[in-house]
Amino acid sequence: MRLKTIEKLCCPFDKGDLTLQVLAKDLDQNILEGILSCKQCKRNYPIVYGVPIMAPDEYRQIQLEQPIIEQWKLDYEINDIKLLPGN
Repeated sequence: MRLKTIEKLCCPFDKGDLTLQVLAKDLDQNILEGILSCKQCKRNYPIVYGVPIMAPDEYRQIQLEQPIIEQWKLDYEINDIKLLPGN
C-alpha cells in the first residue's frame, strides 16, 4: 500500500484521523505490514500484504485478525495491540 493512499484513509467507525505504525515495506517503500490506529475511538486496523483490514465492527473477524497481531508481537516486538476498544 502506498503512503499517498494511506493519507486519504479515515477510521470507518468515527471518521477520525489514523496514525500509521509501519512494520514492513517492500523495495519500492510500499507498506506491506503495519497498523493503522484511531486515537479517538481506540480501534486498530492491521495492514496485511499491503491491504488494510478496515471493515466496520459488525463485519470484522477478530478471530482471523488476532493471530496476525500475535505473530507481529513476536516478529517485530510491538506492544500489546487491541483491535477493538475493551477487548
